[in-house]
Amino acid sequence: MLGSRLVFLRKERKKTQEDIAKIIGVTRPAYTAYETGKRNPDYDTLEKIADYYDVSVDYLLGRTDVRNPQIFENAGITNDEYKNLSPYQKEVIDFFLTRENLFFHDRPERLLDALEQFEVFYEILKKQEEQKREKE
Repeated sequence: MLGSRLVFLRKERKKTQEDIAKIIGVTRPAYTAYETGKRNPDYDTLEKIADYYDVSVDYLLGRTDVRNPQIFENAGITNDEYKNLSPYQKEVIDFFLTRENLFFHDRPERLLDALEQFEVFYEILKKQEEQKREKE
C-alpha cells in the first residue's frame, strides 16, 4: 500500500523520484525502493514524506483513506463515511478540502450534505482549467 500511495502522490504533484528523494533527504535508489516495496522508510523519513504531501502517516500506510484527518474532521466527515464514497465523490471532496483559495461563505455544517452541489461546481472548474490549458 505504501508504494502505490507514494507513486500516486508523487505523480499528482508532477515530481520525479529524484525530486522527492532530495526533498526528504534520501538517495534516489532508496526512494525508488520505497515505491517498489523493496524497502521501508524509517519513522523520521515517513514523517517527512507525510509532511511534504500534507497527509497522515496512517494514510501513507493504508490504514485510512482519509489523507488529512484533521481537515476531514473539521468538515464533519468520518473515515467510515469517506470509505463509502465513490471514487469520484472522494475526488470532489479532496479537491474542495485541499484548495486554500476556495472559501464558502454559507458552509454547511457537514460537507457531505453539500456534496451533490460541489460535484456540479467541480465539473465546471475542471472544464475551465482544461480550456485554459488548451489555449496555452
